[in-house]
Amino acid sequence: MSADTAPPRNQTPATATAALSLTAVAAPVATAVRRPWILMYHSVSDPAHDPYGITVSPDRLDLQLRWLRARGLTGVSVAALLRACAQGRGRGLVGLTFDDGYADFADGALPVLRRHDCTATLFVLPGRLGGDNAWDPDGPRRPLIDEDGIRTAVAAGTEIASHGLYHVDLTRLDDDALREETLRSRAWLREVTGRDPEGFCYPYGTVDGRVASAVRSAGYAYGCAIRPPAGLGGPYALPRTHISQADRSVRLWAKRAGHRAGLR
Repeated sequence: MSADTAPPRNQTPATATAALSLTAVAAPVATAVRRPWILMYHSVSDPAHDPYGITVSPDRLDLQLRWLRARGLTGVSVAALLRACAQGRGRGLVGLTFDDGYADFADGALPVLRRHDCTATLFVLPGRLGGDNAWDPDGPRRPLIDEDGIRTAVAAGTEIASHGLYHVDLTRLDDDALREETLRSRAWLREVTGRDPEGFCYPYGTVDGRVASAVRSAGYAYGCAIRPPAGLGGPYALPRTHISQADRSVRLWAKRAGHRAGLR
């Protein structure tokens, strides 16, 4: 599916019953575990040309996951993490997320995840499948995952979730465009994977109350941000810890301590 292909118009949002059942999974999280630790990755490839600091090499990802595992922590998808937390079984689990849906997830990230018995959530852009990261003005251009890559990731146990359609700041959109980004991206991923995506990730990490409400109304069970604004919390404003190539043991210790202290 190319970036200029229109999303299917014969898909409809999930029924109210399905949406309620999804939300019911995430709703108890705030009381079960106040702030689950969720790590944020992007591309897993050569970080030599990386003006945004979002690329981690496969070797560095391997080191980071070994660090987690040595401390009794297992990386899982956000959906699995939230379910476990809601059931009081979240201890020892860390959410692993990969934003933007880069094609290198299949060759760069999946083998390392398998090696450490971890799973993850891949946030993809249905409107740009098979395209590239045109929203990054300073490049470099990186290919994005296509439908076959998504199916490979699903077969490996990866949770596929939405990053919106085209990677735009949702807080700047009018209500109609916001519904397009949330509802249509969900329907498109349902067509590719055969299941309703449970999660949503706000592009650039930007979210406000109106955007969070739109994600909830679209039937998603949770929404991932980076540093949500003060006063916005719960399963539709989950904070995450950015992980970079520079993160080795000392920096990982500091980031874990910052999370525990509420500094994210």
